Amino acid sequence: MGRFIEGEDRSQATLLPECLDDYIAEDNPVRAVDAFVEELDLQELGFAGADPAVTGRPAYHPAVLLKIYIYGYLNRIQSSRRLERETQRNLELMWLTGRLAPDFKTIADFRRDNGTGIRNACRRFVQLCRELKLFSEAIVAIDSSKFKAVNSRDRNFTPNKVDRRQQQIEESIQRYLDALETADRTQPAEVQATTERLREKLQTLREQMRRMDQVREQLKQEPGEQVSLTDPDSRSMISQAKGTGVVGYNVQAAVDAKSHLIVAHEVTNVGSDRSQLTKMATAARDEMGLDQLQAIADRGYFSSNEIKATLDAGITPLVPKPMTSNAKADGRFSKRDFIYIAKDDEYQCPAGQRAVYRFSREEDNLMVRTYWSSACPACPMKGKCTTSNYRRIRRWEHEHLLEQMQQRLDRKPDTMTLRRRTIEHVFGTLKHWMGSAHFLTRRLCNVSTEMSLHVLAYNLKRVMQLLGMKQTIRAMRALSA
Repeated sequence: MGRFIEGEDRSQATLLPECLDDYIAEDNPVRAVDAFVEELDLQELGFAGADPAVTGRPAYHPAVLLKIYIYGYLNRIQSSRRLERETQRNLELMWLTGRLAPDFKTIADFRRDNGTGIRNACRRFVQLCRELKLFSEAIVAIDSSKFKAVNSRDRNFTPNKVDRRQQQIEESIQRYLDALETADRTQPAEVQATTERLREKLQTLREQMRRMDQVREQLKQEPGEQVSLTDPDSRSMISQAKGTGVVGYNVQAAVDAKSHLIVAHEVTNVGSDRSQLTKMATAARDEMGLDQLQAIADRGYFSSNEIKATLDAGITPLVPKPMTSNAKADGRFSKRDFIYIAKDDEYQCPAGQRAVYRFSREEDNLMVRTYWSSACPACPMKGKCTTSNYRRIRRWEHEHLLEQMQQRLDRKPDTMTLRRRTIEHVFGTLKHWMGSAHFLTRRLCNVSTEMSLHVLAYNLKRVMQLLGMKQTIRAMRALSA
């Protein structure tokens, strides 16, 4: 072929075959996967089959199957059937498994049956990162993102969806009945094709109506009056884009601000984040092994009780308060325009009058103190303040904690920017790796296992970028010694 580099003849026999290890460079990521799995005590982590039975057919060692999955998730190969094909043709996997090629059923069953072990392996890698001193700033960003389940929107139902669907079916039935009546009047008797087709469509629609009645009865037994037919644990949730939703799971994550490693994560089927702050911040602190920690989250996590519980746990939260004042939206003074005077336990209003304490009562599980001024009815600024006789100001009994948190945020105006650049690209990367169909498994426990594999692969790749391949392998072998 002239002056081109030429390959070897495919039919040429070699006397001394090349060693498989020669194909794997010293800085190949599979060597880090191998070093990490070899360091694990699989039996202690909870992997089934780590202690083989004395009798029966020999099984694949859990380490082999775990290596296959970590390699697959590192390279965006999550399907068990695709992993089976890769073990038969991929030199890196041949080297990693010692030329073993389990069938797809064995690979899939390993992920299904070893959820606890896989989640513990993910936590073990975070512990290795802690031992490598990668968590030094004691700051984490907490956020969540909605990930799609295998359940489509058409297979998820709420009472309103059932009502709308039944209305559509009734309209379709009436339309076909009208068409059938027209066909009976105008169609020649010897031509029955159109009539038969319309009757088949009517029968199909009536069957759909009966199924909707069954779904309605099932909804009465479901918590939250929502049912998903393909993945029963998935839920319809509002996504970040306004007016759209996704049937899936809400993935919570805490990411270290310096290394951008995921230190804690959890998969839930609850769409709201308001009750997640303390849980995620505490999990992050425990995984990082720190005494002091700052937890940054967005407005979706703002909850007075959660902020107090986080402070009680010794963690400093930084969460901005949502701007939800109806008075401000209507052009009147908001609560921020009233100055609290702590020594007198009074508020000073924009007109210079004092709003004094009147009574306390419980509202939404919060003990709230109420203040107002006797000068409100005759105040010349009353139109800009309230539409009632008196402007009532409510104050939570621990509101000083919220005020102190706001002061910390005011002193650090770049806090929310730090949060965005720390965690949002993490979710973007994970969704990019997953592709258009995010989760492949069903049920919350299996989805949690799948997410742990994604997190483990992300953290492993991140550490290799931070330390370099050779140093990562050396560190893992040193820690296992």
